[in-house]
Amino acid sequence: MNPRAATAPEPVREAAAAPGAGTHVDVAVVGAGVIGCMTAQEVLRRTPGTTVMVLDRDTVASGATRRSAGLHFPRGATERVRRMSAYSQDWYERLRAAQPDVPVRPLGMTVVAGTDADTEAELRTAYLPEARLRPATGPVAAGRVTVPDGRAAWTADGCQYADVGALTARLARGLRSRAAFREGVRVTAVRAAADAVELRLGTGERVTAARAVLAPGPWLGDPAWAEALAPLGLRVKKVVALHVDVAPSAADGAVVFHDEDAFLLPLHDRGHWLFSYTCQEWDVTPDELGGGVSPRNLREARELLARYAPAFAARCASGRVFCDAYNPTGPGPAVTALDTAGRLVFAGAAGGSGYRLAPALAAEAADLLDPRPAAADETRSTK
Repeated sequence: MNPRAATAPEPVREAAAAPGAGTHVDVAVVGAGVIGCMTAQEVLRRTPGTTVMVLDRDTVASGATRRSAGLHFPRGATERVRRMSAYSQDWYERLRAAQPDVPVRPLGMTVVAGTDADTEAELRTAYLPEARLRPATGPVAAGRVTVPDGRAAWTADGCQYADVGALTARLARGLRSRAAFREGVRVTAVRAAADAVELRLGTGERVTAARAVLAPGPWLGDPAWAEALAPLGLRVKKVVALHVDVAPSAADGAVVFHDEDAFLLPLHDRGHWLFSYTCQEWDVTPDELGGGVSPRNLREARELLARYAPAFAARCASGRVFCDAYNPTGPGPAVTALDTAGRLVFAGAAGGSGYRLAPALAAEAADLLDPRPAAADETRSTK
């Protein structure tokens, strides 16, 4: 699929009835987060009438999706991720044009980074041309963020943020007339055979699918698919974002600290700022992260933020803690077939960029699900 020719999702319309319990389906999607729901939607967009079942151990958008910062900015560390970012940005722009009330809000953005020539060259490579990266004029965040010596600020276009949980719930609502949902139903076993993928559910049901997508977010170690995912070398890392109890003004935009891989995001809908920094606690499990913000998290975040916004650092006392899957061995997220027949596909390990890259991830997964060759004038994949 050509990213520039992609269409935004159509408004909900009546379609074929969803498959019944225990029936064979064309496509099963395990995981009802933003990646899973977008994949189901992309499959149905390409081939209306496909029987699709979406399964999740919890309710729609209840895992990493619910805790996502929802920040999108037009950049990528590799050429592939830059293509994915461009694809996703076009997708979201078309979505907002088609559905103006969608919970996605455009936002200004300032990038703070080192002033050496290598860093500036890196910025201009990483950010898409559409970002129109240019030296910033005036104060950053109304003067509440200081640009210290040895750092400079750039302004960029194309930034937005979303209530990812609400957006995913909206996607799921639009899918329910065309797909079956199994919420609060755990997949206890997945077996890919030459002719189908068999899923066993915690309810005792057995579902077979011509093809299936695993989009489990950070639940990589689930016994149902841990063995199948092990060769990919994926890991799970803790993700921490502190709440800064300062009300943003209407004109405030995001501030990205490039060298530190951190950002400040004004959550206008909630009335405070969010400070996300890179927490280096690896190989955690999502079911055991119930302790909230730790003293270590608070200390690390405050120390970093104090370099740029001491008044903000003093107003950090709480936040959100979860985790996400990362792909330490590959350039960007993992979208790959897990069996020789290509019937079982994994999509994820976006490293905290699940929302930002979800449309492109869904497109790549749908490419693998559809074995037909692309038309001569159509580039189906973002790869």
